[in-house]
Amino acid sequence: MPPSCPHLELVRAVNPRTPQGCEECLRTGGWWVHLRLCLTCGHVGCCDQSPNRHATRHFQDWEHPVMRSFEPGEDWGWCYVDEVMFEPAPGKG
Repeated sequence: MPPSCPHLELVRAVNPRTPQGCEECLRTGGWWVHLRLCLTCGHVGCCDQSPNRHATRHFQDWEHPVMRSFEPGEDWGWCYVDEVMFEPAPGKG
């Protein structure tokens, strides 16, 4: 049975705001390892293995709980609040 999460109701059909990379890293000249897409607003942030961890910071600042991987070939999502992983990612397609 797929995991349940009340935050899935916040998932929207979003367009990535910066499809070429992490929004903050592009602005500041930073770099990233992997990218994550906020499924509430379309923010693209870098993962926790990246120096600045902008995806997690976006959740902490804006309380948008559900994201998905923005890496080619990956199809998973994560709820920061419930610490639940989704495969396949919600809102993809």
